[in-house]
Amino acid sequence: MLNKNKVGVAVGGFLALFHFVWAVLVAAGWAGPFMDFVFNLHMMTNPIVLKPFDIVLAAGLIIFTAVCGYIFGWVFAWVYNWAHR
Repeated sequence: MLNKNKVGVAVGGFLALFHFVWAVLVAAGWAGPFMDFVFNLHMMTNPIVLKPFDIVLAAGLIIFTAVCGYIFGWVFAWVYNWAHR
């Protein structure tokens, strides 16, 4: 049995951490070169234009992804537990 709350916190925390790192890359000015590198590996050009860093938007992104991750993890654990009764 998976604990729905623990799975939700784990998934939400992982997504929040991932997006915190993204916000740091944007703030440091490294996100553009990183995206250029990733697109180049896929033999593509980067069609994305990054906006200047905004702390309020960064905080909103981190909170939003944490909440969505928690919900996704909770639902995943619920479905897993239901399927494995």
